[in-house]
Amino acid sequence: MTELTIVVGARPNFMKAAPLIRALAKTHFTLRVLHTGQHYDAGMSDIFLSQLGVGQPDVFLEVGSGRHGEQTARVLEAFEKYLLNAPAVQRGVVVVGDVNSTMACAITAAKLNIPVAHVEAGLRSFDRSMPEEINRIVTDAVSDLLFVSEPSGLSNLDHEGVPASKIHYVGNVMIDSLVHELPIAGQMDIRAVFGLEPHKYALVTLHRPSNVDNVQRSTELLTFFLHVSKELPIVFPMHPRTRKSLSAAGLIEQLSSNPRIKILEPLGYRENLGLMMSAKVVLTDSGGMQEETSYLGIPCLTLRSNTERPITITHGTNTLVGDDLGRAYQEFANILAGVHHQSLPITGWDGHAAERIAKILDTNWSGGSVAWT
Repeated sequence: MTELTIVVGARPNFMKAAPLIRALAKTHFTLRVLHTGQHYDAGMSDIFLSQLGVGQPDVFLEVGSGRHGEQTARVLEAFEKYLLNAPAVQRGVVVVGDVNSTMACAITAAKLNIPVAHVEAGLRSFDRSMPEEINRIVTDAVSDLLFVSEPSGLSNLDHEGVPASKIHYVGNVMIDSLVHELPIAGQMDIRAVFGLEPHKYALVTLHRPSNVDNVQRSTELLTFFLHVSKELPIVFPMHPRTRKSLSAAGLIEQLSSNPRIKILEPLGYRENLGLMMSAKVVLTDSGGMQEETSYLGIPCLTLRSNTERPITITHGTNTLVGDDLGRAYQEFANILAGVHHQSLPITGWDGHAAERIAKILDTNWSGGSVAWT
């Protein structure tokens, strides 16, 4: 048997990897789950792995946090040692998403002539000030199999000259996790724990440097959140980076002292999903939540000037508000009035993307030994 390594490193990876791990268990690969440790604390890592059924990884590199360059370098060094000392023949490496671990492990495997598959390939924001955009471009450039989640990925890869033989439209593994976990999230009734009425509150998440590391931008967003709280109570699971930045800027007290705003520690996947599915509106800069709200039909205002997921705008419930928050105020008023995007079906967002990926990997890398149904 040959070995297949699937890499996770940070919170967004876990939701994408979980359905893949379940699907790949049906193949004849020896599957090893490797966690780089890019996110390593209980709130950002352990609870997600536990809830999503991934369990403890087979390999944990413990690279930790740090600046992009030093963190990427540590992943490169540690992952190379792992591949060189792996006890079995490495048939391939599967990376997901666009975090530093995704790019670093893809480069490392490619340099050792080990095939690489990239799940969620072809997404582009066309904003190279975003570290994730660089990670996406580099990962796609060195990958042998490119698994695409939405139509824009096909056109982006074609425009970049990627051979069609490498590209496979499979749908969205994030939606696989959502479909799998939605019944449990609903049964938890997490909104009731916080005294929230269904569809009468706003869910806020914020973590991107462009929003939380710029004091002027953070102040503008805080003012907007205070405006929203006059109409709807807000629940705000706060990313550690966001808490640190807002505290340093002296802004967090204005939020925490407002009785209409509940600031929480980072939540598990199910808890976050439970809050999202019953919200009136989601205010976020997260890429994944643009997809999840679109599937759930919950209005989403994305606090960014671009998105690498345009299908969430054309077929989903997502609205980009851009740098001018004047639009955010107007779009929020529209949502309160019942005027917002309605969801349309998106091909491959059906809960079975991981199965399609596993079938392609099985055919290409192990000779198609499994009888797929």
